[in-house]
Amino acid sequence: MSKKLFVTGIGTDVGKTIVSAILTEALEADYWKPIQAGELETGDAHTVSNLISNTKTKIHPNAYALKTPMSPHAAANIDGVKINLKKIKAPQVKGHLVIEGAGGLLVPLNDTDTILDLIQPDDKVIVVSRHYLGSINHTLLTIQLLQQKGIGIAIIFNGEENKTSESIIQKMTGVPVLGRIDDEPYFDKNVVKEYAEQFKNVL
Repeated sequence: MSKKLFVTGIGTDVGKTIVSAILTEALEADYWKPIQAGELETGDAHTVSNLISNTKTKIHPNAYALKTPMSPHAAANIDGVKINLKKIKAPQVKGHLVIEGAGGLLVPLNDTDTILDLIQPDDKVIVVSRHYLGSINHTLLTIQLLQQKGIGIAIIFNGEENKTSESIIQKMTGVPVLGRIDDEPYFDKNVVKEYAEQFKNVL
């Protein structure tokens, strides 16, 4: 059965793109980032494309490619466009699809909609959590929002292990943890492939 995995983070710079690349490689899935703000020549789709080894993945174009590296609503305003949810439709794929969000769930897209509104009922959300002061609160808030919508969730921890934080997050949410990605000196195709092998069994 085909899977649609929506990768979100508890904030910015927590490792969504690395996780997306690993999941894409593990499932030989297609990849889609609905909204890219800034870095259009070297954005997340380019990063994923450079990190995967399989030949089955198709990288789908952004629904909105905005020039300024800001919150999508602000970047769209600078570009003179308004983000319309009706124009953001997931590509039709034969196999699995990995969808990468922007920032956290409540990043605004326009005056009324957020990243959360992009998530469909049949998506499974992968929450990327990384430890920093305040990350427990951000992780719990993210998961609570998704649980209120009845969306399937799993967590991937990225970065240095913090057993106390991870334990309380699991106890308070009951959400399964798929695994961890360590702070590696670098990520290349080989490193991503090694992690993809680890995650294959839990996906």
